[in-house]
Amino acid sequence: MTIPHINTDKLKTIIVQAAKSELLPYFANIAHTSKTDNSIVTAADIAAQENITHHLKENWPDIPLLGEEMSPAEQEHQLSTDEAVWCLDPLDGTSNFATGIPYFAISLALLCNDKAILGIVYDPIRDEYFQAQDLNNDLSVTLNDQPLKVQASARTLKSAMAIIDLKRLTKDMAASVASEPPYASQRNFGASALDWCWLAVNRCHIYLHGNQNIWDYAAGELIFRAAGGYSSTLQGEKVFKQILEKRSVVAAIDEKLFNEWFQWLEN
Repeated sequence: MTIPHINTDKLKTIIVQAAKSELLPYFANIAHTSKTDNSIVTAADIAAQENITHHLKENWPDIPLLGEEMSPAEQEHQLSTDEAVWCLDPLDGTSNFATGIPYFAISLALLCNDKAILGIVYDPIRDEYFQAQDLNNDLSVTLNDQPLKVQASARTLKSAMAIIDLKRLTKDMAASVASEPPYASQRNFGASALDWCWLAVNRCHIYLHGNQNIWDYAAGELIFRAAGGYSSTLQGEKVFKQILEKRSVVAAIDEKLFNEWFQWLEN
């Protein structure tokens, strides 16, 4: 399959302008409704998806789009293609956005040949634009156009700060992690795509999530991996898989810390 050419400067303009016009004016000041899985959606989610979809089609008309706010049948259809496809979460962290917590982002990935070849996560509150590419297995990643790399660390598991979503773990694993934490401190911020990026910039050191959707991890996992981080599922598989079924995540900023964290979870 031929990899499509993407003007990343044009793409950045599309994403940033959508955030400024469709998200920021309504931050902490918008009604929301619940979806069938009890997650929430706002008019801003829909407006941002429509805005971004329009401009993607205008510039790259041959690339279809998988969006979080599509029906499951539409999502399945888009993922079944043998061609390149966009994977969009127009508002990752909707609950935060609707209640005034400044931790949310737009996440966009380009999937091709059963992998993410381009990943973007934009945090409009901090104006942080993360972008990674995987072209011919040549990884590159930037934060606001500056090269990004996970910092070398001699940190041990006992001194690590963790991002852990206890709600999406099994009851036994959540109880074990909560009652006998092997790390120094734990947070749960509520926007998976942005969590990956905060790991990439060393704001936290280890990660655990029980079930992420493809739009939660497609861009973020590529950004984190390109920056030098390590991750897998709880079963030891690569996190990325071009399917709708949710995937678990275990991650750490370096290989030694990852092995220590993964081994603790296995016991």
